[in-house]
Amino acid sequence: MSGFFGCVSKRDCVADVFYGTDYHSHLGTKRGGMAFYDGKDFVRTIHSLENAYFRNKFEDDLPRFEGSRQGIGIISDMESQPITLTSHLGRFSLVAIGRIDNLEELTRELLGRRLNFAELSASRINPTELVATLVSLGDSFREGIELVQSKVKGSCSMLILTPEGIYASRDKYGRTPVVVGRGGDGYAIATESSAFANLDYRVETELKPAQTLFITADGIREITPGGKRKQICSFMWVYYGYPSSCYEGVNVEDARYRCGCALACRDEDVRDVDLVAGVPDSGVGHAIGYSNSRRLPYKRAFVKYTPTWPRSFMPQNQKMRDLVAKMKLLPNEAFIRGSRMVLLDDSIVRGTQLKDNIVKLTEVGARALHIRIACPPLIYPCVFLNFSTSRSTFDLFTRRVIKELEGTEEFSEELLRQYADPDSPKHAAMVEVMRRRIGADTLRFQRLEDLVRAIGLPKEELCTHCWVPESRFRCLQIRGRGRTRENFKTFFVFSVFSLSLQRSITTVSCFQKIGS
Repeated sequence: MSGFFGCVSKRDCVADVFYGTDYHSHLGTKRGGMAFYDGKDFVRTIHSLENAYFRNKFEDDLPRFEGSRQGIGIISDMESQPITLTSHLGRFSLVAIGRIDNLEELTRELLGRRLNFAELSASRINPTELVATLVSLGDSFREGIELVQSKVKGSCSMLILTPEGIYASRDKYGRTPVVVGRGGDGYAIATESSAFANLDYRVETELKPAQTLFITADGIREITPGGKRKQICSFMWVYYGYPSSCYEGVNVEDARYRCGCALACRDEDVRDVDLVAGVPDSGVGHAIGYSNSRRLPYKRAFVKYTPTWPRSFMPQNQKMRDLVAKMKLLPNEAFIRGSRMVLLDDSIVRGTQLKDNIVKLTEVGARALHIRIACPPLIYPCVFLNFSTSRSTFDLFTRRVIKELEGTEEFSEELLRQYADPDSPKHAAMVEVMRRRIGADTLRFQRLEDLVRAIGLPKEELCTHCWVPESRFRCLQIRGRGRTRENFKTFFVFSVFSLSLQRSITTVSCFQKIGS
């Protein structure tokens, strides 16, 4: 993943871009970059973030940009950005997030037109430079952006910094969010709306899928209207998104809370539990929802050492990921020893980190460990975002287990659908093997229909490809689709927290009320 931030202002905006970009650090740890237009020229700087934080790397560069009233920044988990280009459209800087699944095909096409590339990323053409090149082929920025959206398979949201202002364009299916904030002296554009609060911006609008806006300090102008089809990544609420951010009007932490409630609603058979805990950071919201729904105490069995250790999912090297995962979480023996626990995590990707966490808990005296995962098993690799740097589908824990159960590496779509079906015998067999591998007493995953309800958007507006590919998925027939998100929240909160109701009604009927 990656995240960007841009700003156009009537005053110096260097600090806003610096801190606004930094507020996207949870989305990547590979590269960071900023570009500004100072009224005369474009000034750019890029640094590696693999061994240092964004603020530490870029703080000394700020005097170079002093006085600039418009700029863009990015935290990138892959290539070096921004790209600054001179074309017939003029000079501009560009940042992009997403994934170009047909990168090599587009590269061959452009090289065949005798165009050239100067930037490399992991010995491949820099995807952001390719996007900038495609933009430059248009007769206008509008045509260039439309060309990108028509050519790219995968996803691409971008910011284009020009002397006149910033073009902001959201992916054609809206897989990643892009939001505009308004301040006293101008506007900011961000992936995460949470970046606005401390910089004194308030959400003005959220771009629609395929929509492009041109933003200056004086106002916003629509360049291309939004499309009708929306497929925003569900994993933004499960894992990627920052708790205080909102996408499509749905707060991240609120959705995670409801995810935990949904797991609790289906977990009444698990008795004799002393406490509920979450794997920091993203597992915490899920765990609090579970805890409150079942009226079980929530305790911090794991404490994350935040001063120096980043998110372990992001480093590119598997050995480093394992090291970070091990070192950043400290078990709290005072809560763990002798306790029967429900432990919630956002997902299981490779399975190594959760297994290590369970070993830690067992070593310090946990009596029982019931593992609950806030999303369904990840069976398909993401082809729309840089969700993972995995080179093989067998990096996924589920795929390795399916391979073991089936005795082959060749899986038909019908077979995979059986493993994705939570009510099938094959799904149960897969989960049981996973349970034994990680050393849990019980293991359960969120059902897809419950996750969709917890987010609160219609199924057809969400990308759920990593659980059941959208091209082969029959949309869930969720009753009550016409309800507003406000009504959804009202029903959910009522069912979970109405203290006048009996506990059985609270836990069992929460989704029945919503779906009726």
